[in-house]
Amino acid sequence: MSVDAIAELLRGRRVVVLAGAGVSTESGIPDYRGAGRSPRRSIQFREFTGSAAVRARYWARSAAGWPLLQEARPNPAHLALAALEAAGAAAGVITQNVDGLHAAAGSREVVELHGALARVRCLDCGATCARTAMQARLLAANPGLPLADARSSLRTAPDGDADLSDADVAGFAVPACLPCGGVLKPDVVLFGESVPAGITARAWALFDRAEVLLVTGSSLAVFSGYRFVVRAAERGVPVAIVNLGPTRGDAVAAAKVEASLGTALPALARALGAGSD
Repeated sequence: MSVDAIAELLRGRRVVVLAGAGVSTESGIPDYRGAGRSPRRSIQFREFTGSAAVRARYWARSAAGWPLLQEARPNPAHLALAALEAAGAAAGVITQNVDGLHAAAGSREVVELHGALARVRCLDCGATCARTAMQARLLAANPGLPLADARSSLRTAPDGDADLSDADVAGFAVPACLPCGGVLKPDVVLFGESVPAGITARAWALFDRAEVLLVTGSSLAVFSGYRFVVRAAERGVPVAIVNLGPTRGDAVAAAKVEASLGTALPALARALGAGSD
């Protein structure tokens, strides 16, 4: 199926976008299940909260990978989605991504379903701080940690972390919350953790405005995203999908295009009269 078929489905309808990790791959941030990627076990919320060793490993890998995430910039797919909103063709984006690139591209109505890596939250007192401030404390407490940058061979992952050896992680010191001395956690939803009720409410409120749901760059393997496709099917809201590879929602899709998002989404924006270049 062509981009023109997607455009025909979207034309004249209020579009809500459900975005996944595939939107950010062309910004240098790998997805979870893309071609050539080996399966990767994600950290579980209960492991993070229950084990100081697990937290040390998480923060070591996060500190190593943060420079590359900071360098990431919006790609044509992000810019196209922002252009669709600016042109009035899209009501907003419900994103499963935690990289902040939708807002950086100019999207205004963005619900970050799984939180944002740019923030850190204390599990004890609820205080928040910028991830850049946490990075400075991590590096000060752990001099010599290898960092992922343009010259590094460290392999990075979708959550902004990097693969480290056991030797690199050994003895890693994790700073505590400055106000209360509590446990610090990235302000993202880990596996096994519930999406905060307020975020869920915002996502459903945006979804309720949809006359068509546009899924971009997601296999829909995670239920927190797939449930929007389920609800769309229940309500008779058409679903359009732009993704490389199969998705959990293919059976209910009214239209689907398998193509690079950095090519297909700008073409879709142009077809709908939204400049994205």
